[in-house]
Amino acid sequence: MNGSVEPQTPPDSPSMDSGVGKPPRHQLTSIRHCASSMRIAAAASSGLDLGALSLISPTDVRPGFLPVFRSGSCAEIGPKSYMEDEHVCVDNLIEHLGGRAAGIPAPGAFYGVFDGHGGTDAACFVRKNILKFIVEDVNFPSNVEKAIRGAFLKADHALADSHSLDNDSGTTALTALIFGRTLFVANAGDCRAVLGRRGRAVELSRDHKPNCKSEKIRIEKLGGTVFDGYLNGQLAVARALGDWHMKGPKGSVSPLSAEPELQEMVLSEEDEFLIIGCDGLWDVMTSQCAVTIVRKELMQHNSPERCSSELVQEALKRDSCDNLTVVVICFSSNPPPQIEIPRSRVRRSISLEGLHLLKGALDSNA
Repeated sequence: MNGSVEPQTPPDSPSMDSGVGKPPRHQLTSIRHCASSMRIAAAASSGLDLGALSLISPTDVRPGFLPVFRSGSCAEIGPKSYMEDEHVCVDNLIEHLGGRAAGIPAPGAFYGVFDGHGGTDAACFVRKNILKFIVEDVNFPSNVEKAIRGAFLKADHALADSHSLDNDSGTTALTALIFGRTLFVANAGDCRAVLGRRGRAVELSRDHKPNCKSEKIRIEKLGGTVFDGYLNGQLAVARALGDWHMKGPKGSVSPLSAEPELQEMVLSEEDEFLIIGCDGLWDVMTSQCAVTIVRKELMQHNSPERCSSELVQEALKRDSCDNLTVVVICFSSNPPPQIEIPRSRVRRSISLEGLHLLKGALDSNA
């Protein structure tokens, strides 16, 4: 992101770039969540055979299953005049940390994307220091969630205390820390993490836009306002690190929060890869579309690097107006297997009422 955090909801709202307004963007249609469960629910209500909709894939996890981490990244300036995105990829955390790795479960990996605005200082600082802040936290590794939360807040306060960094600079931040099969995703801002599960997109983070209902309630309770999709009329995200010109004195409660939301999950053999990216990608592409592209590409060449490049190039073709940064993390050394759809011996049909119900379910998820 360059100069500002641009809105996704609504996508045609005016954006801010160092205090200068930008023209409205074209309306973008985005299906934010995978509709598979909605399809199944609608089909069940209409009497459609669920067997015709289900996919054949293994559901049991071997007791000894451990993911193999390999990643690829791509970052492009896009149509912006300068680049403010940053990212980090650590496929072997134990090797990366060296002597500091004592007590850390293996295998381990760490990834992050940082979408800067108001300059590059905040994004560069967080990229260089966030992992160090996590592993040096007093709660690490006994309580990883507390350590990650503490690291985000420590990075935020360090930006406030620095005399060499621009206080007007800020950044969104999304990190993915993996120990064995346990994945921790932490997000403050509008970057997004999407899991590819046998071809289905599973969102592991929530975009912190000021118009998001829960974020709007939180902002207004703390004395802030949301105007035309912007926090206090200035910033198109509800959470970010830095931006101390908006937060007030350190230690005070601010509508602009650096507190991350965390998602913890245990990976299974169903979970094939993770996509993390800045909003330059998600402004023009749905989570499901990204997963479909990556899975198809992996089946052809099995290269996460080429997959990340393909997503960036596709976003540019769709006229993304932002910097673009994408990281693709695979959990296996093998490409994804073919997904087989069972052939029904009996021809199935769906009533008009059921068709309308299914359409409504899909539309409600848009």
